[in-house]
Amino acid sequence: MKLASQRSGRDGWLMVVSRDLGRCAAATEIAPTMQYALDNWAAVEPDLRQMASDLEAGVGADIMAFDPRQCAAPLPRAYQIADGSAYLNHVELVRRARGAEMPPEFLHDPLMYQAVSDTILGPCDPIPVTSESYGIDFEAEVAVIVGDVPMGVAADEAGEYIRLVMLMNDVSLRNLIPAELAKGFGFFQSKPPSAFSPVAVTPDALGAAWGGGKLNLPLISTLNGQEVGRPDAGMDMQFDFPALIAHAAKTRPLQAGCIIGSGTVSNRDRSRGISCLAEIRMIEKIEGGESKTPFMSFGDTIRIEMMDEAGRSIFGAIDQKVIKA
Repeated sequence: MKLASQRSGRDGWLMVVSRDLGRCAAATEIAPTMQYALDNWAAVEPDLRQMASDLEAGVGADIMAFDPRQCAAPLPRAYQIADGSAYLNHVELVRRARGAEMPPEFLHDPLMYQAVSDTILGPCDPIPVTSESYGIDFEAEVAVIVGDVPMGVAADEAGEYIRLVMLMNDVSLRNLIPAELAKGFGFFQSKPPSAFSPVAVTPDALGAAWGGGKLNLPLISTLNGQEVGRPDAGMDMQFDFPALIAHAAKTRPLQAGCIIGSGTVSNRDRSRGISCLAEIRMIEKIEGGESKTPFMSFGDTIRIEMMDEAGRSIFGAIDQKVIKA
């Protein structure tokens, strides 16, 4: 089943979307918003699935063409976004570039920070930034939306709370990060609002690509019309989504609608390219002594998308342009 939020007011209204992303229908008689659906998942899921089945069969009077440009993020605002860093190749490269070793505890204890959740960008919204000097970067990720997760849930039980899967662009302002981290209190100004794919998908609809608590397909990033990376999101993922959920819920419950991000998808095989500019800059510094690739400028575009084995878009594309705020 595929769900999306039509842009309207603060929270949009819920739509069921066809598997091929060609058609959609309003689901507001079942659940007015995505958050309502998540809050009442056990009650509304069967009706939403029946509606999805009817949509595939062409049944229904209100079927319309699906337009991702009219979509807000699947959750236009969320109670919480907790973004991990599950791909240790990315972490290791960043630390090596500044001459630091990777602490051994990083192998069993994931990094995680709280991202902006009260403001979330739609899949085709521009990325507003006040200055190019901030070091504008994209980060292509996978994310999940959970139901109500109890505090202290074990990793081997946490997967049952995953309701939906989607793509994420975790926008970063790289030149603001060092000073913030030096204060010892983590990211804030260096992490503006993120964007998410037009469509969120139930894990069962991903078929064999969803396995081991991971999404095992390439994640494609296209910068200014040129593909820069297609690393496999299931490869080199040190912490799967159940592990990330358990980490987030160690000392607190998670409310339905909490979003958990994977962190920048990164493979040790460098031929697969990158999911953020910081990574290629770190490789350049490690190999040549200095970073040469520039960060993004006003007018630059980034497209993030994932295809199934038949070459069809699964979630629709995040397709954004950087603009001056």
